[in-house]
Amino acid sequence: QVQLVESGGGAVQAGDSLRLSCVASGGTFSQYRMAWFRQAPGKEREFVAGIGENGKTLKYGDFVKGRFTIYRANARNTVYLQMNSLKPEDTAVYYCAAETFLRSGVVVSPSLYEYWGQGTQVSVSS
Repeated sequence: QVQLVESGGGAVQAGDSLRLSCVASGGTFSQYRMAWFRQAPGKEREFVAGIGENGKTLKYGDFVKGRFTIYRANARNTVYLQMNSLKPEDTAVYYCAAETFLRSGVVVSPSLYEYWGQGTQVSVSS
């Protein structure tokens, strides 16, 4: 069983930066594809960014447009999401997720991720 714990969310102003962290335990982190999703009130869960096992395969949601960077530190069982130039429309609960069985690259559908963190709130004011 894999447990994921996110941290780093908060309330910021437009243009500010935040770095989210997700620490994994209970499994072999270096073998998992990891991703960040977000969900705003009344909206579906949305793919933000994903990273392959070795950190070289990266995928981003179209709305990111170079503002966010996902990276991982396998020695620390941690995946990060550096978010710059935040906008009010980035306000959401951000979730970390792990995909452990497909071994076919980074996928964007939330239904394909087996493990989820509890989420961390990001609020961006104008």
